[in-house]
Amino acid sequence: MSRRRRAFPLVPRRRLVGTPFGEHRASRRGRGSEVAGTRPYLPGDPVSTIDWYASARLSAARGSDEFVVRELYREESPRVMIVADRRPSMALYGGGLPWLDKQAVVQAAAEAIARSAGVAGAELGYADAAGGRSYVLSPGAVAPRRVLDRVHRAPSDAAPASLSAVLAGLAKRRAVLPQGSFVFVLSDFLVDVPETTWAHLRGARLDVVPVVVQDPTWEQSFPPVHGVLVPFSTLDGEVVLVRLSAAETAARRRENEDRLGALLGRFRRLEFDPLVLDDADPAAVDASFLRWAERRRLRWRRR
Repeated sequence: MSRRRRAFPLVPRRRLVGTPFGEHRASRRGRGSEVAGTRPYLPGDPVSTIDWYASARLSAARGSDEFVVRELYREESPRVMIVADRRPSMALYGGGLPWLDKQAVVQAAAEAIARSAGVAGAELGYADAAGGRSYVLSPGAVAPRRVLDRVHRAPSDAAPASLSAVLAGLAKRRAVLPQGSFVFVLSDFLVDVPETTWAHLRGARLDVVPVVVQDPTWEQSFPPVHGVLVPFSTLDGEVVLVRLSAAETAARRRENEDRLGALLGRFRRLEFDPLVLDDADPAAVDASFLRWAERRRLRWRRR
């Protein structure tokens, strides 16, 4: 990863409860640096937690020795999971073409996420379904470089329903993905994931972040190519030439734009915070994640 790349902060959507490491404030009381409140001293409380000033005031008011201890928010950071869609459409355009190289975007996004997890002290995991089976690296099980190596080397040969299967499996892994864990899903989402799968992830209180990787020309919209022969690739890799009319290109443009709008709207209704990546340049990827984090920070300030 380039040293010039910028890490984005892992801003949680909601206050965390769960994993005992990192830097984000949680709702669970414990060791930390930010005061959550006070309570009467109980046998076994560390002397270092006694608020001597408050204890002196309470003792003077009651005319007896009274001790008050400070409770702190436990400092916690969620685990971070990268889920990469490995269907063939994620490798439709390779390098050297004027359209989006989705594999390059996924690699740049995974590097950005890994860097940010490292800065936050969070453990990193990974999942995909390349090679016809689910492949899961639990957070902290391997070094981040092993995760990134898998991102760079895994083939794009997964079945159409593979992303849904991987996500459904993660929703059941409460031991390794406690509530508040980040799950960054890198996909073009051109194959629908059932509503029940998203609902299970939401029910597990995972912080799901859909990262929509779509070509701005052919998938988010559609160019005015009516009247010319255009090569299209089928799902089995065969290339066919198609001539579209002006009405057909206009209809395809509306369909693609409406599809993206509906997809983002669906994620927001589920209380996920999606972001769209349509540029493989690592600096552009970093900028998108930084904007995403800032939107979350602004939401925290308004609460």
